Amino acid sequence: MKEKKISAVQICFIALGVVINIVGGFIGLTFRLPIYMDSIGTILVASVIGPWGGIVTALLGGLISGMTDIYAIYFLPAGMIVGGIAGKLFPKVAEKKWSIPFTGLLITIPGTLVSACINAFVFGGVTSSGSSILVLILNHLGVNLVVSAMLTQVVTEYLDRCIALFLVYEVYSVLSSEMKRKIKGEITNGTV
Repeated sequence: MKEKKISAVQICFIALGVVINIVGGFIGLTFRLPIYMDSIGTILVASVIGPWGGIVTALLGGLISGMTDIYAIYFLPAGMIVGGIAGKLFPKVAEKKWSIPFTGLLITIPGTLVSACINAFVFGGVTSSGSSILVLILNHLGVNLVVSAMLTQVVTEYLDRCIALFLVYEVYSVLSSEMKRKIKGEITNGTV
C-alpha cells in the first residue's frame, strides 16, 4: 500500500481552519454568546480534506485556544468527534443545502454527549461559555445538573453546528473543483 504524504497546501488549509476556530471561539467567548463558534474551521477543513483533517484542526485549535481559555483543552475530545463526523457527513450536505438541519443534528449529538459530561462532571456546569448561565438556571429550577448541561449543550451546539454548516456550505460552494482537488491532495493539471 502506497503511503500518502501531507502536502504543503493541506498544512496551510489546516492552519487556516485553526485560525478560523480560534477567532470564532474568541468572538463567542468575548461577547459571551450562547454559541461557541469554534468549530467553523474544523468543519471547513473536514469538508474538503476529510475526517482526519477535521480531527487535526480541532486538536490544534483547542490546544492553541487553551492558552487563553483553559476550558478549551478539556473539550478537545468533543471537537475532534465533530471534525471526524463532519468529514464523513459533509459530502452529503454539499449536494443538498436543505439537509443542513438534519446533518447538524447528526454532527451535534455525539459531541454533545461528550461535552455535556465534561461540563457537568469536571466543571459542575460552569465554564467560560455564555451558555453556562442556561445550565445554572435549569439547575436552580430543579433539573439535575447533568440533564441541565445536556439540554443546554444540545440546544446551543445544534444551533452552533447549523450556523457553521451553513457558512461552510457557502464557502465550499464557491471553491473551484480544481481547488478542492488540490487541497485534498489529488493530482491536478494546470494551476489552481
